[in-house]
Amino acid sequence: MITHNDIRDINLAEEGHKRMEWAEQEMPVLRLIRERFEQERPLAGVRLSACLHVTTETGNLMRTLKAGGADVVLCASNPLSTQDDLAAALVKFYDIPVFAIKGEDHDTYYRHITAALDHRPQITMDDGADLVTGLLNHRTDLIDGMYGSTEETTTGVIRLKAMAADGVLKFPVIAVNDSDTKHLFDNRYGTGQSTIDGIIRATNVLLAGKTFVVGGYGYCARGIAERAHGMGANIIVTEVDPVRALEAAMDGYRVMPMRQAAAQADFIVTATGDKHVIDARDFEVMKDGCIVANSGHFNVEINIPALEALSAEKRRPRTYIDQYILRDGRKINLLGEGRLINLASAEGHPSAVMDMSFANQALAAEYLVRNHGTLTHGVVLALPRELDREIASLKLTAMGISIDTLTPEQETYLSSWQEGT
Repeated sequence: MITHNDIRDINLAEEGHKRMEWAEQEMPVLRLIRERFEQERPLAGVRLSACLHVTTETGNLMRTLKAGGADVVLCASNPLSTQDDLAAALVKFYDIPVFAIKGEDHDTYYRHITAALDHRPQITMDDGADLVTGLLNHRTDLIDGMYGSTEETTTGVIRLKAMAADGVLKFPVIAVNDSDTKHLFDNRYGTGQSTIDGIIRATNVLLAGKTFVVGGYGYCARGIAERAHGMGANIIVTEVDPVRALEAAMDGYRVMPMRQAAAQADFIVTATGDKHVIDARDFEVMKDGCIVANSGHFNVEINIPALEALSAEKRRPRTYIDQYILRDGRKINLLGEGRLINLASAEGHPSAVMDMSFANQALAAEYLVRNHGTLTHGVVLALPRELDREIASLKLTAMGISIDTLTPEQETYLSSWQEGT
């Protein structure tokens, strides 16, 4: 068992503990799972290493996993997303080793990944697949002991499916992001609200009347477009997928290539899971003062080296803004170093939506333990639909919402073919 940690300041623990308790009020599904876990202990003795955004919501997930009997270690999945007071609270009040410091440099980030793998996990829990990547590249000695892994986000699922296609993935992975109670809510409502929150906190610039470009039109990007539109912005969507582009057009947004959109933009936000969505040729046509941000997992969505190469000067007018002054005098404002703006300058998704996402994570860990030895290795799986529906039902109950149920006659009709016109 790992007993050491690497956090900023243990004296921040009281504040982190209070904020974690506040978040829990909006997480009734996870609380119900934790109560069951305390009774059943389905994860008893299982070593679990998690690489997630170290936020108050994640703190409540760690409590739940530990209540289920897991021996838990946590590290950060992004250098700028850690809430240092929460990290301290987990160490002080719950004896959970944490390796995360807000603003940690590249070397520290990967040293923390190594520390999580030194725990010799039987389950890894990722947001971006960095733990699995580190394990497969550097700690192959751990493969035989693995029950499997769980993955939180779109970008991580993309990486994992590439690993499976290349034949390098050696254990089962549950794509939590593929659960309806995750991507339909976390990605759309969570990312939508928290991204706008991060942009406003970083800039204090009015969105109403501005031209707001969204790179991509997956669930995360849809949420961003919807929320920005609700704030009065004029939305342009850029896409490479014709079906998603058509959907954006049918939703009432203008659709065009990024270079054309960049020339009109007051704001550009990427959320695709790909790299260089904003590239050198896009910076070359941007208006003076354009605000650029990313809400995809990795900062490679924006070609920052290309922006630096085009710039004569760089300064920081506000805490989360790097202002690049181009050689022709135009200013491009990059938010949060190109990292997840909803976590770099804000607090991430609201607790109510992370309640469902982390319920999926907790049940995925339990599923891996209960089905150890029976799941196919080297594949990326979705959680069974009945678990998805269980989470949705618990959430509806917590919200005081009741729904209809099928009558026997209706069930028979839906399962038969004889009755027609």
